[in-house]
Amino acid sequence: MASQKPKWVCVTVDPGICGFPCVIKARKAAVRKVSLEIFGSDCEQIQRLSGHLAALSIKELFSPLSRNPVYLAAEKSGCHLSCAVPVAVIKAAEVAMELALPREVHIKFEACEDNNSNAKLQRR
Repeated sequence: MASQKPKWVCVTVDPGICGFPCVIKARKAAVRKVSLEIFGSDCEQIQRLSGHLAALSIKELFSPLSRNPVYLAAEKSGCHLSCAVPVAVIKAAEVAMELALPREVHIKFEACEDNNSNAKLQRR
């Protein structure tokens, strides 16, 4: 039986107010390595980020924030601190390496009810 090439994991990122969505593709390239592609964005910073991130090893993927190559490349590329793309790259890589399940992530802004809004979160 011939070995089957791993499938691409595709993630579309709508980063919010900047209006520069992108697509991230990740695929397991070896036992401990993932290939990455970031494209479709008109954002100059994301285009630069794409040039810095072609692959990640599992060790790099789980490096602490201060040494993580994704966040270092985002900083080098001039990405805004709250840009959602770097964390989406890491999520896509985890799924491609079969270390996480493909579940959507949301940041949802809502009106705050009152000072006791933590009670609502604690009951969930």
